[in-house]
Amino acid sequence: MPDFRKTHAMNPLHAESIVIDGLIISKWTRPVFEDMRRGGLTAANCTVSVWDDFKSTVHNIAEMKAHIRANADLLTLVRSTDDIRRAKREGKTGIILGFQNAHAFEDHLGHIEAFADLGVRVVQLCYNTQNLIGTGCYERDGGLSGYGHEVIAEMNRVGIMVDLSHVGARTSEEAILASKKPVTYSHCLPAGLKEHPRNKSDEQLKFIADRGGFIGVTMFPPFLKRGIESTVDDYVEALDYVINLVGEDGVGIGTDHTQGYGQDFFDHITHDKGRGRRLTNFGTVLNPEGIRTIGEMPNLTDAMERAGWKPERIVKVIGGNWLRVFGEVWGA
Repeated sequence: MPDFRKTHAMNPLHAESIVIDGLIISKWTRPVFEDMRRGGLTAANCTVSVWDDFKSTVHNIAEMKAHIRANADLLTLVRSTDDIRRAKREGKTGIILGFQNAHAFEDHLGHIEAFADLGVRVVQLCYNTQNLIGTGCYERDGGLSGYGHEVIAEMNRVGIMVDLSHVGARTSEEAILASKKPVTYSHCLPAGLKEHPRNKSDEQLKFIADRGGFIGVTMFPPFLKRGIESTVDDYVEALDYVINLVGEDGVGIGTDHTQGYGQDFFDHITHDKGRGRRLTNFGTVLNPEGIRTIGEMPNLTDAMERAGWKPERIVKVIGGNWLRVFGEVWGA
């Protein structure tokens, strides 16, 4: 077992590569942004809305853009894949504005283009429970609504990627079939390694991949096979499992880092709309040893090499695949 406590020079392959995290929902402060740079992160889908309404979400976006301006030595806003490549050249981290719930669209399709104009590039349809679009993974799934079909068509048109990570199986399947552009499970784990409402079955993973969709594999400990006993090598095992199902071109990373948050945050996200009934109990949340912080991301590349991955596969999975699929959805 490697000693993850030792500090060493960043893995050269990691340093050279475009590294993209498909989902981070951390507390947006300068220490977190500094850790993104320490971890060699080129870009990340950063959550700015979960159960927030339209007005509150606009405020959150304005706040994130203020962070980007105040930390311009570290960050840049991403609107296109060219912006991600530019972030790499400039040694910055590109911030991709993302929602984990389409609640902020409310019942107005025009809000979708408005958010796209503000820079939003990834939106999850539902967060655990039902909304106007469909159903989350913790409720009986009624499928994609008529309005949901309209939402997906508009997201396709304006270049916002459809995310289905916390979405129920039936709504997900109907969304995958409805979308004309690739959709994603931006942060999920395989139920084949651990049964959990948030994990996806082999059939679900194959279904999205067979239709051009994309899978970001998370390392959130309640969903990993060994829970809080996991290490970065367990995370690579989960990545390997999904790659063996769907191939290495359809898989990336989506850590779901919650850095900087305490128990109040986990209490909030495990209750419906942050204030209703309890949906689940995560217990202790302790990220896998070796990748407990964003700054330890280079350890993931080390672990991939230990597992015998070829450099070509590593480069794809740590960021190259995300870059390709974002281009397919965003159009640039």
